[in-house]
Amino acid sequence: MNTMKILRTLLATTTLMFAATALMHAADVKVIANNSVAATSISASDLKDVFLLDKDSLAGNHVEPVLQNAGATHEAFIKEYLGKPNSVLQAFYRSQVFTGKASMPKVTAADTEMVAYVAKTKGAIGYISSSAASEGVKTLLVK
Repeated sequence: MNTMKILRTLLATTTLMFAATALMHAADVKVIANNSVAATSISASDLKDVFLLDKDSLAGNHVEPVLQNAGATHEAFIKEYLGKPNSVLQAFYRSQVFTGKASMPKVTAADTEMVAYVAKTKGAIGYISSSAASEGVKTLLVK
């Protein structure tokens, strides 16, 4: 009887740790948009659709996904919101380009470059570290 209680407690604790880890990764990333984008929030599903090129508008505005080249912020974003490893994501984009369905999204090297590009590009949506400065762009709340 005592062993069952310990196992249930262990299972509950493990589940809570996994949930907390997932929330921490989401909190590590801030989704940003050009000020021309009317939306102030975006569902996780719509965000995924924008970055997987299934959706090209939000709240009536044309949108364009912008990716970071690599790094912890990029990995956290694609894991949390796109559910694909980077190699699969890159293969997907290459196949879209090869078949003529889309062009390769703009890729930036760092948070500062991402903010600068999104600020000057109408409809651009990207992501940065939650601690990065984001002057000149709006932050979208992901629901």
